Amino acid sequence: MIKYYNRKTKNYEIENVAGEKYLNWIYSSPVGMSLLETIVKKKLFSSLYGSYCSSSLSRKKVNQFIKEFNINMDEYENNAEDFKSFNDFFIRKVKKTSRPMDMNKNSLVALGDGKILAYENIDLDKVIQVKGYTYSLRELINDNDAANKYENGICIVLRLCPTDYHRFHFIDSGICSETNKIKGHYYSVNPVALEKVPRLFCENKREWSIFHSDNFGDVLYVEVGATCVGSIIQTYSPNQRVERGSEKGYFKFGGSTVILFLEPNKASIDEDILNHSKEGIETAVLMGETIGKVIL
Repeated sequence: MIKYYNRKTKNYEIENVAGEKYLNWIYSSPVGMSLLETIVKKKLFSSLYGSYCSSSLSRKKVNQFIKEFNINMDEYENNAEDFKSFNDFFIRKVKKTSRPMDMNKNSLVALGDGKILAYENIDLDKVIQVKGYTYSLRELINDNDAANKYENGICIVLRLCPTDYHRFHFIDSGICSETNKIKGHYYSVNPVALEKVPRLFCENKREWSIFHSDNFGDVLYVEVGATCVGSIIQTYSPNQRVERGSEKGYFKFGGSTVILFLEPNKASIDEDILNHSKEGIETAVLMGETIGKVIL
């Protein structure tokens, strides 16, 4: 059971988790953990399932998934019958009118839909993965020089569950560097898994880049793959100017995570998000929503 905070209703809600019984079994039972280590976390397993989700055979899953998780298709560019496969549906594009972007240059916005945790004044060697578990930013990106500038800065973790819009965007105008790719495993990024696998973000496949933003300094983007995520697709053009809200990329099928690191004294996070993060409770956000502000 995953409790999160809904900012709109100011209530706590329970997430409807896709494959919840499977996740609990895999990450809690001896047999499940054995399968996890020998099969499920391997690239081959995710690649095979990803291939199925990209085939026409998977198209029959679309309507069932929409109904089971009450996905409002009015928010998206295409109708359910337009998709040729489950992955085609999974990477659906949202209508711009459904995700109004806060264009105030002093506003820090959410890079995508999902549940977030945010921390200020971070220790690079003890970045919080989930309450009770930490990891090292230097190990996460395998680059000490790039990591060092984020000491005492901000960390924002956006978890995209399988029911979410799975494209991620730039939080400001600016120029983004080339993407660095790091091979790894394919553990789930669901909180159930994060509580069972120490340093999970440092174990999984991941990609990172530096976004030289106009208003928030150098922002480190880290995209983390997960079980059944066939690919992390970067759609931006490196070293070319982008505008706030422009698409950076998307994940194919599976829950995934994007982690942002901001330099110290560049921004502050909204109090409701910070307070809930301290309690280990995620906050639901939509792409373009204000989550903080620049420090002037």
